[in-house]
Amino acid sequence: MEYSYLTDPGKVRDHNEDSVTALKNASGEVLMAVADGMGGHKDGEVASSIAINHIGKRFLATSSVGNKEDAMAFLKEVVSEANILIYKHTQEHPASSGMGTTIVIALLTKDFLLFGNIGDSSGFVLKNKNLYKITTDHTLVNLLVKSGELTEEEAKDHPRKNVLMRALGANMTVEMDIFDVETDIDGIFLCSDGLTNMLEVKQIEDVLDSDLSIEGKLEKLILKSNNRGGTDNISVAYLTKGGN
Repeated sequence: MEYSYLTDPGKVRDHNEDSVTALKNASGEVLMAVADGMGGHKDGEVASSIAINHIGKRFLATSSVGNKEDAMAFLKEVVSEANILIYKHTQEHPASSGMGTTIVIALLTKDFLLFGNIGDSSGFVLKNKNLYKITTDHTLVNLLVKSGELTEEEAKDHPRKNVLMRALGANMTVEMDIFDVETDIDGIFLCSDGLTNMLEVKQIEDVLDSDLSIEGKLEKLILKSNNRGGTDNISVAYLTKGGN
C-alpha cells in the first residue's frame, strides 16, 4: 500500500486555500482528507487548515478507530469538533465572517473503508482501471439536478455551480454524509473541485492507470489542470493498494 498527496495554488489564485493530508496511525489504519477553504483575505486557508490539522491530530492520537460503528462515530465527532472550531474563530474574528471549508475524508482499515464529505470536494475509488465517485456534492446545482430542474449538461456550466448547500464553519452544527464502501478496490482518490472542474473523470483515470510513480501521477494531474487554465487551487490525495 502506497499513498501520497499534493496541493497547488493553480494559475489564477494568488494563494492556496486548500489543505490536504494522508496519515497512518499506530494500528496501520489510514486517513486521507482534502479541504477546500472559502472566504476572502486568506480566511479560507485558515478554515481548511483548522479542519485538516484538527482531524489529523485526533486521528494520530487514536491508536485505533475500532469497529465500523466506532469509526463512523469517530468521523462524525472529529468533523463536528472541527466545525465548531471554525465557527468559533469567525465569532472571535469578525473580519473572517463567512469563511468555511469543504471536507472529504477516506478512512481505510483492514476490515472496512469509509468515506465522509461535506461540500463539493470529491471521493472516488479505483477498481479495474475505472474511477467510481462515492461522494455526493452538496451544491445548489446538484440539488436542482436531483429535483429534475436541471440536466447534467446544463449543470456543468451553470453560473451558480459553486454555490454550496453545506460547509464546515457556516453553523454551529453540520451534517456529514458517510459512505460504507467495499474494500475490494485498487485505490482511493480524493480531490478538491479545482481538479474536477478542469479534468473529466476519464482524463484522471488515464493518469492514475499510467506507469508513473504515485508522486508522478499527482504531479501530472496538477500539471494537466493548470494547462487547462488552473482557475482554482488543486488538491489531490491518492492511495493505491497495488503499488501502482
